[in-house]
Amino acid sequence: MSTETATAAPDTGAHTPAAAGLITDARSRIDDLDGRIIGLVQERMAVSAVIQRERITSGGRRVNLSREMEILAHYRAQLGKPGTALAMTLLELSRGQI
Repeated sequence: MSTETATAAPDTGAHTPAAAGLITDARSRIDDLDGRIIGLVQERMAVSAVIQRERITSGGRRVNLSREMEILAHYRAQLGKPGTALAMTLLELSRGQI
C-alpha cells in the first residue's frame, strides 16, 4: 500500500484522493438528506397524531386500515418491495401507542 493510498481516505475505502473527496462530499450530502428525512418523518408523526386524536374524539378508531393499505400500495408502486417495508416502518412510527 502506497503512502498516497493510505492518506487518500482512511475511512472512505477510496484508493485515490479524488475518489476520497467525491465520497466525502457525497457522504455529507447523504447526512444532510438523512437529517431532512428524519425531520419529515417527525412531522409526519405529528400530523398523524392530530388525525388519530380527531378520529378517536369523534368516536372513530385510532387506525384506518383502508388508508394504511393505500399508503402501502403507494410506496410499493413508487419504490418496489422495499417501499412496502419503508411504509410499514413509517406507519408503525406514526401510529403511536395502540
